[in-house]
Amino acid sequence: MEHRQLKKIDFEPLQLKQSEAEKIVGESTSYWKDAWRRFRKNKLAFLGIVIILLLGIMAIIGGPISGQNYYENRLLEANQPPSAEHWFGTDNLGRDVFARTWYGAQISLFIGLMAALIDLVIGVIWGAVAGFFGGKVDEILMRIADVLYGVPYLLVVILLLVVLPQNLWTLIIAMTITGWINMARIVRGQVIQLRSEEFVMASRSLGASNGRLLVRHLIPNTLGPILVTLTLTIPSAIFTESFLSFLGIGVQAPLASWGTMSSDALPALQYYPNQLFFPAVFICITMLAFNVVGDGMRDALDPNER
Repeated sequence: MEHRQLKKIDFEPLQLKQSEAEKIVGESTSYWKDAWRRFRKNKLAFLGIVIILLLGIMAIIGGPISGQNYYENRLLEANQPPSAEHWFGTDNLGRDVFARTWYGAQISLFIGLMAALIDLVIGVIWGAVAGFFGGKVDEILMRIADVLYGVPYLLVVILLLVVLPQNLWTLIIAMTITGWINMARIVRGQVIQLRSEEFVMASRSLGASNGRLLVRHLIPNTLGPILVTLTLTIPSAIFTESFLSFLGIGVQAPLASWGTMSSDALPALQYYPNQLFFPAVFICITMLAFNVVGDGMRDALDPNER
């Protein structure tokens, strides 16, 4: 076999134009930028974000633009159908349903967001500590979580609402007594997987404390599952509040929520369906929007999961 003699030019780099080199290298990206790109391609999830933003905006401006208040009783205007003056009609006490719908949105969204945030804080701390230290610490913390998880959730919530003074913060605290456990389990599992990774071992060898390892390295690398779980927790909290208010043990008068509006409208459903239609529809739309966004985030953050 004949061998070609190598020349000096064979070892010199190819001369490429800047534009050609950029095409070969490609655009630099990060994990979050790549996830956002995938999320934007999910049109249904992006629509969910738009709907959530619109609901939030209307919760702020909906009441004022109606020119009505949500608590004033006008018995002479009771049970009116939708009209130019009362866009969604009035309820059995003559209160404007449109104004009550959007003031109720403030209460329902506030309770859902606050309950989810409290679940987030407790669950992340509990799960991260259990997963990081392992051993007896993990066993004790997760046995406590298992015991609480074994108690019927609604039973605990209803019992606390009956015993404690009824206000918004009592309702939120009651909903979060065991609501954080799912977040804790997810974070614990993620931390257990990450604590033996090379970047954690390298930081430890450089003298990083346990607190620094958790705050700077482990918890930030679990943000994907945390955000997905948080997004799916919000609609669950909104539904729980609506259910409890529908039973009469949640949000109390003169405050309004979508649950209290549904409860007030039920007796007259046959004759005035519009009074129940609007709060029920917005409960469904809100829950679907958050669930769709959560599903889209899960696909974007972990495209290989499905």
